Amino acid sequence: MTALEAIVLGVLQGLTEFIPVSSTAHLRIAPALFGWEDPGAGFTAVIQLGTLLAVFVYFWADLVRTTKGLSAAILRKERSPEASLGWAVLVGSMPIIIAGLALKDAIEGPFRSLWVIAASLIGVALVMGLAEVLRPHRREIHEVTWRDGLVVGLFQALALVPGVSRSGSTISGALFLGFRRDVAARFSFLLSVPAIFLAGVYELWSARASLAEQGIGNVLLATVAAFLTGYASIEFLIRFLRTRSTLPFILYRIALALFLIYLLTRGVLSPMQGIQ
Repeated sequence: MTALEAIVLGVLQGLTEFIPVSSTAHLRIAPALFGWEDPGAGFTAVIQLGTLLAVFVYFWADLVRTTKGLSAAILRKERSPEASLGWAVLVGSMPIIIAGLALKDAIEGPFRSLWVIAASLIGVALVMGLAEVLRPHRREIHEVTWRDGLVVGLFQALALVPGVSRSGSTISGALFLGFRRDVAARFSFLLSVPAIFLAGVYELWSARASLAEQGIGNVLLATVAAFLTGYASIEFLIRFLRTRSTLPFILYRIALALFLIYLLTRGVLSPMQGIQ
């Protein structure tokens, strides 16, 4: 991996981690188009730590309040909206942790097929469309319960399949529960913290040999690029969803999937291109 490849992949990771178009899909498609080797699930998980840092910086006050509320609920049985949000994040993180461990081999292998990504891009676009029209979006963040966390957490587990998009699936899950769009995005970002942290640390250790081959400096470059662009994309999406729907992202997902299908059927790309 060259420094240019690392920067491009880091920028793609940061831009698409929080916007519901699937960062994993873009990190598979771009190397395939440019003739680069697939960076691998380990590289993707590690540079997500850059986007995690963006969440910490942007939502620091929310994270502190939620942690204090959850601690008070556990230690002193105090109830508060912050405690409820903390329980929701904690419970909602369980499905993706369990599924991630159970499906590790598939995630790093057959799930990375470009056909799987194309199907996921279209499938979740349809789910996002249904989420937009089936329920009024009025609930606020202080209304979240641990049951909401479990439901949205199950949606988050779907994002283990490349092309699904963690933000796309979790925002859709929150919209189905009646949350406002910008609130759904905020909840999605907070819910991402345990999942991204644990996946990043796990892959940092288990994939340390392959990461060293790609170059530690390149991994750091990609992570910094992911942080900078990730922070900007959080700010953009929350502002965007205050007044607009997810329709532009739905249309983009479908267009990208159709373009990918065209390249695959024409033989320009192979389903497992770049994967050794």
